[in-house]
Amino acid sequence: MSSVVKENYLKALFFLNEKDKSITLTDLGKVMGVSKPTVNGMVKKLQEKGWLKYEKYKPLKITKEGSKAAALVIRKHRLSEMFLTEVMGFGWEEVHEIAEELEHINSEKLFDRMNEIMGFPTVDPHGSPIPDKNGRITKINYVPLSEVTGKSNVIFRAIRDSSNDLLHFLNRKKLSLGSEITVEDFEPYDQSVTISYADFSKVQLGPGVTVHLLVEIVIPHSKK
Repeated sequence: MSSVVKENYLKALFFLNEKDKSITLTDLGKVMGVSKPTVNGMVKKLQEKGWLKYEKYKPLKITKEGSKAAALVIRKHRLSEMFLTEVMGFGWEEVHEIAEELEHINSEKLFDRMNEIMGFPTVDPHGSPIPDKNGRITKINYVPLSEVTGKSNVIFRAIRDSSNDLLHFLNRKKLSLGSEITVEDFEPYDQSVTISYADFSKVQLGPGVTVHLLVEIVIPHSKK
């Protein structure tokens, strides 16, 4: 089994572990789009590498070594995305698939040089934190725009889901990271949020969008 496939499984385990510590073979199979026997075979190989612990009928557990190895792959991916946007001029909606290939290049010098050229960025083009060389990831406590239910001033900092459809939607709305947003209204009935930003006034966004937009609250609604 190639190292590329192993690294892709490892990344999937890492992200599943962030959402829920009780990872099953079925969970991993769904993410990877493969059958349970195929997953079972790979799990054994990852366990042999010391990246995973698995006992029959018990959840999969990614080890400390596995988490670090996964974070270093993620580091290469996010540095690649940043380099593609900041240095090469790609749009943030264009970089994911290219970075999926670049992340498997085994050259620490290449990614160190990328990092240096860009001035050591801490986040990627979608606002996700870039792990350091030791695999440590700084957790950033932003809140989804969907949870801002009172009039507030916020800054759009990151995207929870960087799917192409969402990124193209945000491009059409001219809404980018760093945008200063005024939350005008929240409608409990359909969970929609009305916002104003830049030259746009009273733009209504549905929960299918706002749940994925992570913001920093600058001036919260003051209770009277």
